[in-house]
Amino acid sequence: MSKKVLSGLRVLEFSHAVLGPACGLILADLGAEVIRIEPIDGDPTRKLKGFGTGYYPFFNRNKKSLAIDIKSKHGKEIIFKLLESTDVLIENFAPDTMARLGFGYDSLASLYPRLVYCSLKGFFPGPYSNRLALDEVVQMMSGLAYMTGPIGQPLRMGASVIDITTGMMGALAILSALRERDVTNKGQLVKSALFETAAFMMGHHMAYSALTQEPVPPMPARVSAWAIYRTFKTFDNELVFIGVTSDKQWIRFCESFGRNDWLSDERLTTNNGRIDQRESLIPQVEEMIAKYSLKDVLSKCEQADLPFSPVAKPEHLFIDEQLIQGNSLLETTLPNGAQTQLPRLPILLNEIGTTLESNPPKVGEHSRDVLSQIGLQKDEIEKLILEGIVTG
Repeated sequence: MSKKVLSGLRVLEFSHAVLGPACGLILADLGAEVIRIEPIDGDPTRKLKGFGTGYYPFFNRNKKSLAIDIKSKHGKEIIFKLLESTDVLIENFAPDTMARLGFGYDSLASLYPRLVYCSLKGFFPGPYSNRLALDEVVQMMSGLAYMTGPIGQPLRMGASVIDITTGMMGALAILSALRERDVTNKGQLVKSALFETAAFMMGHHMAYSALTQEPVPPMPARVSAWAIYRTFKTFDNELVFIGVTSDKQWIRFCESFGRNDWLSDERLTTNNGRIDQRESLIPQVEEMIAKYSLKDVLSKCEQADLPFSPVAKPEHLFIDEQLIQGNSLLETTLPNGAQTQLPRLPILLNEIGTTLESNPPKVGEHSRDVLSQIGLQKDEIEKLILEGIVTG
């Protein structure tokens, strides 16, 4: 049995792409009834190609789809009726879009005083607040891309980390507001923003800068705190990351690889000593690792109880023993009918995790169900579908 701690909460999600859907996914996986409000022909995210191909299938499980023309009179009436039984509204549209549609916080707050309204934007109020922002834009603005790539080659991270993290912050804000509502019986406006989230993630680098009064080097150019903390190439031309982060680990590393000569070298006894000798030590370690297959290197590192990892690709996660044996992958049917396994929410409550209750929905898959819940009769619903106000 999975934990459904948010069971009984209704969430309306006005969203697209990753940011809003990531926020809604967390609430849905925890048991809330999350209703995606989609255009009558479906969220355009469904049709994205390239890296966007996986957006809709991953971020929209355990949700319902109501496909509706929210610009029409009848569409607006339906949304207002739904809001009577809604606890949370999530939106990540462009600035002022919800207000123009008549669903801005100022318009809804007096009508639905218990509503928790989560607005996810590119920026908090300030000089940039009307700018459009994307994950990659704020990675560049915040210094994250600078820190990720080599000097002079800023590089966005290999996942939509700011969209997803901002969505997490939004979910945290929602849960905080719901907890406060338990006391005050009043909802409120909560916000999270891409740029401010990216800046938060740079906080430790800012602290480093403040302490050293020096420019912060990007990760590929950094001076590691440990002498051995990097990738090495194996005999079979694979890459493996090995970290030796204590003097005890150094002893085990040398013993596992049969390098007693390093153990007897007083210059290498301490981490600082190994850093001083890094110019000569690292080539020797590279030469040694290159004599072993990846399988053998992994075995020796595990035997030595070191931090280590092969350099994996996304497709390797489907067969990762930890994810499989830990039941961390959920059997999922994608909108095109394909069967796969995707990561579940990475939290356990009393050792119990979330599960898949419903697959990513088809366009308007739950329109009839949702409309009937708010009192519309079957003939009324069918008329709305016939008139193109709702897709069902």
